[in-house]
Amino acid sequence: MLDNEGDEEISKVLFELASNRRASILFEVERKNLKMQQIAKSLDMNVTETFRHLQRLNDAKLVEKQVDGTYATTSLGNLAIGLLSSLNFILKHGDYFLGHEVSCLPYEFVNRLGELADAEFCGDTVTTLNRVREIVYEADEYIWTMAEQVESTHRQSVNEKVTKGLDFRFIMQEDLARTVKITPDVEHLKQRRYLAHVCLTLLVTEKEASISLRRRSGETDYIGFIGNGERFRKWTCDLFMYYWERAEPWQPKTQKP
Repeated sequence: MLDNEGDEEISKVLFELASNRRASILFEVERKNLKMQQIAKSLDMNVTETFRHLQRLNDAKLVEKQVDGTYATTSLGNLAIGLLSSLNFILKHGDYFLGHEVSCLPYEFVNRLGELADAEFCGDTVTTLNRVREIVYEADEYIWTMAEQVESTHRQSVNEKVTKGLDFRFIMQEDLARTVKITPDVEHLKQRRYLAHVCLTLLVTEKEASISLRRRSGETDYIGFIGNGERFRKWTCDLFMYYWERAEPWQPKTQKP
């Protein structure tokens, strides 16, 4: 719970950022230090209005004027931008998050949802599955994936890549781990682990990534986010490793091919 002083500080910052103009200025100088005239030109504002907004952002300790006359975000401003980015992303895709299970995501990754902003939302199941096949096909170094079931259509492509040294890791659901058997060709080169419950579908390679959350009803519709942006791909990598480190190693039963 916040004290009165904390409430006042939050209210002050939120009030300043409630202005679209001030929020735009904050994001503009976060990308690059700019002088007041440059900001005004970039955002199609007059100099007087720009000065007034900059003064308010400065008073809120979100931006500061540099010795060369440019404006830059402060450490506090950078933190505020991070929080705003996450909130903006969540609100932009509000319908998706209302219909899909977010509670399974670790708290620290929910706080980093803004890092998905450079990913593309794919709202069609068939399109998503086709894009996933392309991601698998184009991978050269590694394929890390997490799903409640094995996607057999990828097997041949993955097998060929594994024989060439590709690092393949797969996190599956425990009930699948109990029943699945492998053939002894290249399957022994793959790394597999399992969790009691898998609530999302995730794929990440050195080039691209995708993630789909399960619907609140429990169904998997493969609708979600796909992209090759570095921040999105890193978020997905980190999430996979979070689950990988907590998953149990899987000792497969072999069967004759």
